[in-house]
Amino acid sequence: MKRIFLTGGTGLFGKWLLKWIQGLDVEVVVLSRNPSAFIDKFPLFGQNPKLAFVKGDIRDFNFPIDKFDYVIHAATEASVNQDQKNPDKMYSVIVDGTKRVLEFSRQAGVQRILYVSSGAVYGFQPRELSHIPETFQCNPVTVYGKGKMKAEQMCLDSGIETVIARCFAFVGPWLPLDSHFAIGNFIGNCLRNEPIEIKGDGSPLRSYMYGLDLADWLMEILLNGCSGGVYNVGSDEAIAISDLAFKVRACAGTGSSILIQGTPDHCGLPSLYIPSIRKAKEELGLCLQFTLDAAIKQTLDWYRNQDQSS
Repeated sequence: MKRIFLTGGTGLFGKWLLKWIQGLDVEVVVLSRNPSAFIDKFPLFGQNPKLAFVKGDIRDFNFPIDKFDYVIHAATEASVNQDQKNPDKMYSVIVDGTKRVLEFSRQAGVQRILYVSSGAVYGFQPRELSHIPETFQCNPVTVYGKGKMKAEQMCLDSGIETVIARCFAFVGPWLPLDSHFAIGNFIGNCLRNEPIEIKGDGSPLRSYMYGLDLADWLMEILLNGCSGGVYNVGSDEAIAISDLAFKVRACAGTGSSILIQGTPDHCGLPSLYIPSIRKAKEELGLCLQFTLDAAIKQTLDWYRNQDQSS
């Protein structure tokens, strides 16, 4: 029996973690700005008797009285929207929120913190570097990435044992189908029998990890990662955005047309956002349980089942 305090538990990563933890002999307390609305929308999570909620904002929430073994700090704002619309709020939620979580962790006697960071801390990945390792010099270029970088250092300097997961791109249940996630948009297009539109030339290279693998990796890093260690979390299997569109369509079995609006730049290499995951594999024995095809099909099936049950 262990007790975990989870921030960001109602977000995408949080749902995958809660699903992973469900059924284990673990008590989880989730910080949420509106617990009742979350349970109303996702009643599955209200059926777990070992799951409780604290209502509050990450920057000024009231501390639970109880002691906790672990903190998983995954709270943040949606990176693209807030980075453009309200950068000050974005930075405050990440940095001031982390400060509050560390204050709580000291009071609650927390043994270890997992800080859920992002590959955005690296900044631009050089085109000649096929996979970006944890040893790469960080140079974040967005408010989101800069905030994450600051929060990482705050956790490492806190005196509380800390491990850091730098997360990349993912696919799975609950992924928004109408946001800034290309793979989510493509899945949504196919489910609605719409054309898939690619605004650029389709050449950027990305990689995608399935949500269940993500949760598995995060828990393994929390429990067995080296103290002070930083681990990339994602898939190292690169795929061009244009190829991804064709793959999603094939997995969906639809006739959606694929419209590539940009003109290929044959003089330059494609942009990259691909992690090296050698460290997690070698130190922790982690691997990807789901291929990209399987992950896409699982996501499609989940959304189709949701439509049938609604």
